[in-house]
Amino acid sequence: MDPRETRSAGWLAFSGVTLLIGGLFALISGLVAVYQSRFFVAGARFVFSDLNTWGWIIFGLGAAGVLSGLAVFSGSTWARWTGVLVAAAGALGQLLFAQAYPVWSLMIMGVYFLAMYGLLAYGGQQGAASARSLHDEDRDERSSADVTDLNDRSRRAA
Repeated sequence: MDPRETRSAGWLAFSGVTLLIGGLFALISGLVAVYQSRFFVAGARFVFSDLNTWGWIIFGLGAAGVLSGLAVFSGSTWARWTGVLVAAAGALGQLLFAQAYPVWSLMIMGVYFLAMYGLLAYGGQQGAASARSLHDEDRDERSSADVTDLNDRSRRAA
């Protein structure tokens, strides 16, 4: 196995796990915002609406993070790009939710950024490495067949 393929597979697995963890953390913070609002900073001002609304928004982004984290393990391109979009939306949602609990929101944003890095920097290399290895195997088969054909022709000529 090519070392680049191993590295990209490792980063994709890391990104999937990171999306799962970020999604679970967002699920927890969203539910806490809805049901235990006194846990958060009192008098926080949001871009729009209130803490209850933002709790449901963060909960929805967390559910999307968990689902896209599971989808990343399939290794498909659509799952990788969905993971990138969900992680970006989750990071933006945490930025807008930071008024309620800044340190927690920054931590979850960091988790989402790590997932995006792994998916963007190494996600496409797995497909390219697989295609490259298939191309190399096909070329090896053709070159050995060409040598055999040349040997048969030279034997017939002699």
